[in-house]
Order: sequence, then structure tokens, then C-alpha cells
Amino acid sequence: MRRHLAAATAASLTLLLAPGVRAADTGGAAANPYERGPAPTRASVEALRGPYAVSETSVSSLAVTGFGGGTIYYPTSTADGTFGAVVISPGFTAYQSSVAWLGPRLASQGFVVFTIDTLTTLDQPDSRGQQLLAALDHLTRRSAVRDRIDAGRLGVMGHSMGGGGTLEAAKTRPSLKAAVPLTGWNTDKTWPEIKTPTLVIGADGDTVAPVATHSEPFYESLPGSLDKAYLELNGATHFTPNTSNTTIAKYGIAWLKRFVDDDTRYEQFLCPLPRPDLTIEEYRGSCPLGS
Repeated sequence: MRRHLAAATAASLTLLLAPGVRAADTGGAAANPYERGPAPTRASVEALRGPYAVSETSVSSLAVTGFGGGTIYYPTSTADGTFGAVVISPGFTAYQSSVAWLGPRLASQGFVVFTIDTLTTLDQPDSRGQQLLAALDHLTRRSAVRDRIDAGRLGVMGHSMGGGGTLEAAKTRPSLKAAVPLTGWNTDKTWPEIKTPTLVIGADGDTVAPVATHSEPFYESLPGSLDKAYLELNGATHFTPNTSNTTIAKYGIAWLKRFVDDDTRYEQFLCPLPRPDLTIEEYRGSCPLGS
């Protein structure tokens, strides 16, 4: 498992902060050069925007191969160096607009985020997995923001068949640092090959990809030695990930920070395991993480 990196320099990092956000506490930056942003709080991970101002750029389908183009959201500042990156796929019959809310929300926490369109809206999970990887390759090798990205710190995310594609991508490319399928759908129910830390998010009211036949077997089939978690949303449906959702954002951010950035400051939101509440029907997981 990934371990905390050896101490780098003690030099302070300068942050470009969004209005109203206090300066970062960079005391831990020397121990982990991938930490980005101030020490997290419950309020900060639940906020609509994090500490970074965000810019965006559109990517035409005509300018790429292997997927359908999309929109890149990225921290405007370059003062902190490079960032980890996440590509997000929509689901069956859907477009990038269905997952667009995640773009600025994740990017403002210190990631480069690429919400993509697929080659056709009918593409199946295996195809969506390959398209997620093609989009990551474009992002790190040819995009206008490639110099802002650490190509060794990448993650994938997706909704419905895009969630199934997220598992396919992690299976194909074990070097990925994090995977987060959202109410995922896939005819393949078992994923013992996956080596990427995976947060499976399901919904208790999902009738399209019921958790009993999708998210739960996905999670249970992941290797027991893997850093993994299962979050079942309470009072939610298959389409809950298509609109702004604080619970999805909170735990998605914490998972990505913990594994893409190796930022143990976010482990407090994942371990001890969160208890059921008004938004969480059930939470399972491996704690401690990274052991």
C-alpha cells in the first residue's frame, strides 16, 4: 500500500485562495509534497467550493481520439506546483452535463478534473472504461493544462455505466491511484483483479442498478487486502449523482485526497467508519487505510 513520502523541503507553498478562505496551514507540506490546500475540516469538505479558484476549458470531440471530448476544470493558480487529476464519465444515454457539478467542486479542492462525453451515449461499461483511460492520456500528454498535472497521480470516476467503466479502467490500469464508481452498473459483478483503492457509492432506492445486484457485489468482490469502502446513500436513487450532493462530494473528495494526493489529513472522514445518518444508509470499509 502507499506510504507517506519521505520529508521534502520545509519551504512554504503559496496558495491562491478563493474569496473568504483563510490562508493554508502548510505545516504538513514538508512531509508530503502532494498535500494541497489548508488542513481540512468538516465544513471545508462539505462546502460547495474549496480553497482554489477554478478555471475551465472546453475540449472538442474533433481534437481528441478515443472519447468524445469534454470540459477540463483546474485550479487557476500554479503556485503550488502540479496537481493530481480525475476523469469522470457520464452514464448510459447521458452527456457530460449530467456530472458537470463535480468538475468545479473537485477542482476547487486541488485537482484537475475532466468531465467527458463518450463516443456515443449508448456505449457500454467496457468501452467507457477505455474512454476514461484515453481521456486521462489526452489530459496528461496533449491537453492545454498538461503541465499542471502530475501524471503519476490519477483517478477515475463515473456514474451508472460510467461507474461500471470506472471499475473497468481500474482493472485495466492498476497504476491508477483511486476509483469512485457512482451508482455503478455492469454485467460483470466480480472485481478481484483491481489493485486501485476504490470507493463504491450506491443508493438505497436505486431501481436501475440495485445495490444488491451491483454496488454491493462490486464492493464485496474487491480484494480483502485492498483499501476499499462502500457508501450506500440514504433516501437516494440511481440518478442522485446527477445533481449536487454533499455526501457524494464529501466522501469523494476525502477518498481522492487520501489516495491521489496521499494526504492522510483526510483520513479522519473515512476512519473510523462513518455511521448511518440522514444521508448514509450504510458504510463499510477497511480501516486503517494504507496499511
